[in-house]
Amino acid sequence: MTWTGIGTASDEVVRKRINREPLPVLAVGLPWASIILASMASFSPIIASAPVLPPVAYMMLLGWRMMRPGMLPVWAGLPLGFVDDLYSGQTFGSGILLWSITMLAMEVIDERFLWRGFGQDWMVASVLTTIYLALCASLAGIATGYPLPIVIVPQVLISIMLYPVITGIVALLDRVRLLPLKRL
Repeated sequence: MTWTGIGTASDEVVRKRINREPLPVLAVGLPWASIILASMASFSPIIASAPVLPPVAYMMLLGWRMMRPGMLPVWAGLPLGFVDDLYSGQTFGSGILLWSITMLAMEVIDERFLWRGFGQDWMVASVLTTIYLALCASLAGIATGYPLPIVIVPQVLISIMLYPVITGIVALLDRVRLLPLKRL
């Protein structure tokens, strides 16, 4: 690279970006892979007497759905809920049902509120996560015969406070997803 005039170095940087696009596998697969890997996080060997680990995969689903509404189709709740059921230890089918209902609810919210800010997204995610955790606790209580919905309060509070961190991770992954790596 030679310095023959002002702007030559920036022209070289621009030329390296021309004729490039994101990798299709990365652009489509990263949201799915990040949610599946987050589902596997609940499979960690942490032992607690009460539920304290927030539903990271569910929150990643909400983060992706709110940041990029068209990225995940409405039916994505079924396979992603299935994967979460395999790793979460919840009653089988609860993730499939609740994640599918969440995707339908997000579709209704997107149609109703076309323009939302981060505060509204945080509020919607907080409400949906609280309902999700309450229903999961109820389903687990029915299966075990010992419902204790009050023990999920720390989990709900941690989930609500962790949502901005999750959206930051989703935003970072979205930037990685759109890196122009494929040469045209």
